[in-house]
Amino acid sequence: MDEQSLLSLIRRVKDGDLDEHELVRQIRAMPFRDLGEVKFDTHRALRKGFAEIVYCPGKSDSQIESIAAALAGTEDNVLFSRATAHQYGIVKNHLQDAVFHEKARIIGAKRKDYPACPGLTVITAGSSDVPVAEEAAVTAEYMGCEAERLYDVGVAGLHRLLAHVDILQRSRAIVAVAGMEGALPSVVGGLVSCPVVAVPTSTGYGANLGGIAPLLTMLNSCASGVSVMNIDNGLGAGYFAALVVRQSK
Repeated sequence: MDEQSLLSLIRRVKDGDLDEHELVRQIRAMPFRDLGEVKFDTHRALRKGFAEIVYCPGKSDSQIESIAAALAGTEDNVLFSRATAHQYGIVKNHLQDAVFHEKARIIGAKRKDYPACPGLTVITAGSSDVPVAEEAAVTAEYMGCEAERLYDVGVAGLHRLLAHVDILQRSRAIVAVAGMEGALPSVVGGLVSCPVVAVPTSTGYGANLGGIAPLLTMLNSCASGVSVMNIDNGLGAGYFAALVVRQSK
């Protein structure tokens, strides 16, 4: 629903031509903008607490352009995930406030300030896992969380992790990103009382099976409080962890 349509409905409520309950029903019935090949979900922020995040791989330049143009007049924070520098150039033509977070592969435009929510910690087993971790951290930051980063603290050198136990134990949620055998989330889960969001990555040699090996390790964790995201899904982890932190404030 565009702004003019919404204002028209509100005027009808004020004039007594439309019941308030009917207003809510009509708003819920018009939840997307039809952009041709793209049906953009304009009401996702109302339902989910954050606007639709645009997944860029596989989208044509014209699709990216039409979405960016549709977002130009909105007030919600905007995220394009798994984006390239080329796609950033297209988005920037319509969204002058857009920023390209290169490590995270995210294009973002921050229009809305959420209450600051500390307590999220994002950690990686190795430096090769940083892009997925940055995707999680940047996503959470656009949702109002303050993300503390601890990178390259995997079990191959456990002392690196134990040096930061105080940070881990005061966290409200932890995103733990690991490839290879994926042991890090289980170790962390045994040290803390907060939820641990485990993210397997495709980092590793042949038997890593493109992330299947750490995925299975994390799913079989003996530590309580560990939940598991899909392979390389930093965005999903950051989103989920941000919801946890925001609700635990």
